[in-house]
Amino acid sequence: MIRVGIIGGAGYTAGELIRLLLWHPEVEICFVNSSSNAGNKITDVHAGLLGETNLKFTDELPFDTIDLLFFCTAHGDTRKFLESHQLPDELKVIDLSMDYRIKSNDHDFIYGLPELNRRNTCKSRYVANPGCFATCIELGLLPLAKHHLLKGEISVNAITGSTGAGVKPSSTTHFSWRNNNISIYKPFEHQHLPEILQSVKQLQPEFDGEINFIPYRGDFARGIFATIVVKCDEDIETLYKMYEEYYERDSFTHVIPTAIDLKQVVNTNKCLIHLEKFGNKLLITSVIDNLLKGASGQAVHNMNLLFGLAETVGLQLKPSAF
Repeated sequence: MIRVGIIGGAGYTAGELIRLLLWHPEVEICFVNSSSNAGNKITDVHAGLLGETNLKFTDELPFDTIDLLFFCTAHGDTRKFLESHQLPDELKVIDLSMDYRIKSNDHDFIYGLPELNRRNTCKSRYVANPGCFATCIELGLLPLAKHHLLKGEISVNAITGSTGAGVKPSSTTHFSWRNNNISIYKPFEHQHLPEILQSVKQLQPEFDGEINFIPYRGDFARGIFATIVVKCDEDIETLYKMYEEYYERDSFTHVIPTAIDLKQVVNTNKCLIHLEKFGNKLLITSVIDNLLKGASGQAVHNMNLLFGLAETVGLQLKPSAF
């Protein structure tokens, strides 16, 4: 049994992580740390878990009782925590913030995209969970990077649900503003761009083009729908073969010949990819659930890798029929 603790338990990703871990056959949740909610029931914050758990938030940190620590903290807070606390030598860490996603000599975190770094993740102690936009876009690009086919500019448009902005209300997450509305934010300078470029250059080091990424706020709760356009002279049959071969051993990423939509992946840990050619342009469509494949589901996938479990344990989730 894997004994886990969670730091930062009040957000959307934490709620999804708790839900997944409660039903994981090889996991026991030992504590969920939240100073502001200490003493309150988990279900006081995550009402969807009523009837599934009697756990309470705690402000204590009993590291000696756990094998794995998840961080569901705001960006910057994981680094501050690790710099001010001494963890047991054997304790493993999965960080869902962006603090350690970029490779650096000052930390030992592995970038935890299983479709790219599965082998290294299995041998690591520290895992940096990828960003949601980054996951969706990288999975659309990696097979091309492996074959060194990315040349020139890459154009990306991707729309995300309101849960991607976190649980704290703001002017752009308020229902009356977001409903029946759409807008762009952080064009060409989204915080996930460095990790996308890092992953592309891991497979294609000579890539020197720009990734022109325009993120959109959608009027729905969860999911990411991305379209990627690159110049490519390969025929569609060859491209499908490249993608299918790249993902043939992956449990959650599927390349399909028919057009895809968001509802096929919402509430699952899947990524679906579809390819179309228009002259020398390749259109790649990639879709994921931002809270699962883009966050908590991928974190559980990484946990399974860290502890030698089958990758799909606890993640055999099904989309809604409607």
